[in-house]
Amino acid sequence: MEAVVAAVRAAIDDGRMRPGVRYSVYQLAESLGVSRTPVREALLRLEEVGLIKFEARQGFQILRPQASDIEDIFAVRLALELPAVRTVAEGTAGRARLVRQRELMAAAARAGDERAFVQHDQGLHDLILELAGNGRARAIVKGLRETTRLLGASTAEKTRTLLDIDAEHVPIVDALLAHDADAAETAMRAHLVHTGKLLVAQAQRDAEAAAADSAMY
Repeated sequence: MEAVVAAVRAAIDDGRMRPGVRYSVYQLAESLGVSRTPVREALLRLEEVGLIKFEARQGFQILRPQASDIEDIFAVRLALELPAVRTVAEGTAGRARLVRQRELMAAAARAGDERAFVQHDQGLHDLILELAGNGRARAIVKGLRETTRLLGASTAEKTRTLLDIDAEHVPIVDALLAHDADAAETAMRAHLVHTGKLLVAQAQRDAEAAAADSAMY
């Protein structure tokens, strides 16, 4: 199923699959050389996050990510991650793990390894929620980040470099290590708000470009 999700995501990214066009589950399965079952499972997952919409008789359409979807995601993340970062700053657990995760992010950024960087970025946010002891918040944020990924929403190497993104995490970890809850909350808020604004602007630009493109046909 993951291979099908990746294939659909890649086809959307490079323009082989476009919003507003009706596609066939049967044809997609045939082109990928797999049965319809994993294709339908993958498409159901993409439908859950709002990337596609099923239509009658095995058809589906690609939906363009809406700016409001991104705004909603980051509003929830702010509500969950700001209290978490304060809790961790006020505690003493996991300092070595925070430093190690920070080092992994920095190394991936310097190497220009986007895949590893995204993994370690997610790992740092997940670690903070783990150390805060809120398993439910941790699961929710993990799901929101997965939704963001499936929507194709990313600023990496688009509106900022990996080094830029990495630099936003430095004051977060520094404040956690210094047990400065106010500074940790301020740094996390700045990072999430900035990321959210960039992704919303990107979604709006994509929608405008799509509208202009459609007007040409």
